Amino acid sequence: MSTPDKGSDLEPCFFRRDPVACARELIGCTFYWKGCAGEIVETEAYAAEGDPACHTAVRPSAREFVARHPAGTAYVYMNYGVHWLFNVLVKGPEGEGFVLFRALEPRAGLAVMRRRRGREAERDLCSGPGKLTQALGIDGSVHQSSFLQHRHRGIRAAAGGVPILASPRIGISSGKELPWRFLKAGSPCLSAAPAP
Repeated sequence: MSTPDKGSDLEPCFFRRDPVACARELIGCTFYWKGCAGEIVETEAYAAEGDPACHTAVRPSAREFVARHPAGTAYVYMNYGVHWLFNVLVKGPEGEGFVLFRALEPRAGLAVMRRRRGREAERDLCSGPGKLTQALGIDGSVHQSSFLQHRHRGIRAAAGGVPILASPRIGISSGKELPWRFLKAGSPCLSAAPAP
């Protein structure tokens, strides 16, 4: 896979490899959605095979989703009946799975984000996967969508080098030892501090 040009929109081919590589390289990219945008500062990778924390380990519908959809498709679900969570399907020769978008540093559309979230501080707008979807107005209606092909939705490649940390995933009961949570070092908008 060729490296995308700085500032160019990512194509589905970016997601045709393993989820860990994708999760790491999404840090520093810009996620934009209908007038709102933010720098991706936290992601988590989930492998379709051998990862007890991945939906494919327990949900036949998730396994069917992986089989039927191409790389770069949105996988959106309601978590504990409270928050929508946004993931991207990853499929490549090295493995299949998902990347969960956990946090953004807001860059555009902050007034809209503040209204949706009922919060003023930038660090409170997108500092968690449920906060992120609420701030951007993402819900289950975009599940299974090829959002990368949409004029007003997508991901823009990082403009420069970003200091990245790897840490164990959080908010799960199994597979916690895997260092598949990636973060922009020093970001004030992380959902939680990285493990020491």
